[in-house]
Amino acid sequence: MAANPAWPVSKKALTQSERAGAQRNRVVKRWMRSLTLSERVAQLVVLPFYGDAPNPRSEEYRKYLYWVRDLHAGGLILVNRVQDGHVRSAEPYAMAVFLNRIQRAAKLPLLIAGDFERGDSMRVTSKTLFPHAMAFAATRDPGLSRDEGAVTARQARALGVPWILAPDADVNNDPDNPIINIRSYSENPEEVAAHVRAFIEGAHSAGPVLVTAKHFPGHGDVSTDTHLALAVNNADRARLEKIELPPFRAAIAAGADAVMTAHIAVPSLDEPNIPATLSAAMLTGLLRKDLGFQGIITSDALDMGGITRQWPSGQAAVKAIQAGVDVLLMPANPEEAIAAVVNAVRRGEISRERIDQSVHKVLDAKVRLGLDRHRAVDLENMLEELDTPEDIQKAQEAADRAVTLVRNERVLVPLNLTSRVCFLILAESRGSQQGRAFASGVRSRMPDAPVVTLDASASAADLDQAVQNAEACDTAVAAAFASVAAYRGSVALAGGLPGLLDRLIASGKPVVLVALGNPYLLRDFPGVAGYLATYSTVPPSEIAAAKALFGAIPIQGRLPVTIPGLAHYGDGIQLAATAGR
Repeated sequence: MAANPAWPVSKKALTQSERAGAQRNRVVKRWMRSLTLSERVAQLVVLPFYGDAPNPRSEEYRKYLYWVRDLHAGGLILVNRVQDGHVRSAEPYAMAVFLNRIQRAAKLPLLIAGDFERGDSMRVTSKTLFPHAMAFAATRDPGLSRDEGAVTARQARALGVPWILAPDADVNNDPDNPIINIRSYSENPEEVAAHVRAFIEGAHSAGPVLVTAKHFPGHGDVSTDTHLALAVNNADRARLEKIELPPFRAAIAAGADAVMTAHIAVPSLDEPNIPATLSAAMLTGLLRKDLGFQGIITSDALDMGGITRQWPSGQAAVKAIQAGVDVLLMPANPEEAIAAVVNAVRRGEISRERIDQSVHKVLDAKVRLGLDRHRAVDLENMLEELDTPEDIQKAQEAADRAVTLVRNERVLVPLNLTSRVCFLILAESRGSQQGRAFASGVRSRMPDAPVVTLDASASAADLDQAVQNAEACDTAVAAAFASVAAYRGSVALAGGLPGLLDRLIASGKPVVLVALGNPYLLRDFPGVAGYLATYSTVPPSEIAAAKALFGAIPIQGRLPVTIPGLAHYGDGIQLAATAGR
């Protein structure tokens, strides 16, 4: 029987997802029709803010207003303010008031981003103090990373910061890495992949947010801080496939919304002086074509030395777009960056279609987040979502379970309450809060124990006095803080603190070193009798260290990294709790 050409053709009903996609597309197209070429390019630019609530007549506020109302920047990224050497975090309500005001000034809703690698406490004053990523891997439980992802997403949305620039997918296989270190989960690619996947799944379970895997194609195998200069990874493609890329593959499979580039050159993939951020071979070739990633590619901050030492702001912006970048994060000169890209389009060096592809991705993300309907922070209900007792407990649980006992000669841990123990807290800077939670935990269990706090600026007389005081003790416990920080170039103890530890060890006094942060510190002080690692500098890790030293919690962590010549990946002396909490 011949087919009847007039026979009605049945149409497959659109799924809910397809209907939502069609509706998003209509909004995006309407927005795009309202934008000039310059405004479209500006939608790809994300600029820094501190989370303060400056007076509307202040110069600072006028700067933000200019960026948003006149340049039409597409978004803002929350960064910490550094004053007098101390990091200042944003106060949630002040930030929310600012965001609501600046959102009202924007032609299109702003996309607000934050480096919430440790939850919102990375940038905002918070009581939910998750430890660094490496602590999670030490627990061997990706479920804790899933919990962190869910809590982070819920709090980020409540704060009006729905673009989470986490998790860190780097594999830290260089012990001298000065900027990744404890921000990485592990030296084991499969372990990193498991925690990256869990974080992303947890974040997406809590509602619409954007989650970002970074720093592509991997920042873990270099010893240069790219805030200071371009780094180079000399690995061949086979090693990249084995070590660096598995976590990014896992992130993409788990639905990562964005991938952040690294200012790292990889000579096996492109020219030896071209960072991934400006490399079409790495972004369009490897990330888009080979790995199949179709989401947003964002640069790392374009005001970092890895870019600015070789390329001015405008040139870097053009090269990044040509390489495949969708979002230009923190260009050193936003006006210059926007103008350079616009001029490149007019000269035919970048096609309008290429710009529109990126703009469509950014605008579509804003609609997926619901910013076309609600761009304001809900001040009334924000309190309900922040710092719940359950969230605070989850952070403490992760810190507790991460504590790893690497060395325990003479069975010094748990500490003998009948012996005389001296405690030294080695902080990174004068006036910091580091060590207060640890000291409180010590004094609650050993009230008469001497606890002395020193920092990198300590005088020779102070150091001499600390050594002299320790002579009266049976054991010395040194809690040493060593965290990663931009522009520092090292994760080692500074000032006279290394010499202090060397003198204590040389005296023959049994020394227990507690590494609050960098787990590789044991390389610098191989003569210590005991070594405990927490992988983080946050107060919950201080509390966990004190509890572990006195047997108040079981010690069950295992090293997620190798300490060359001293300890292997997976090492960890397991001890049961011996005392009440």
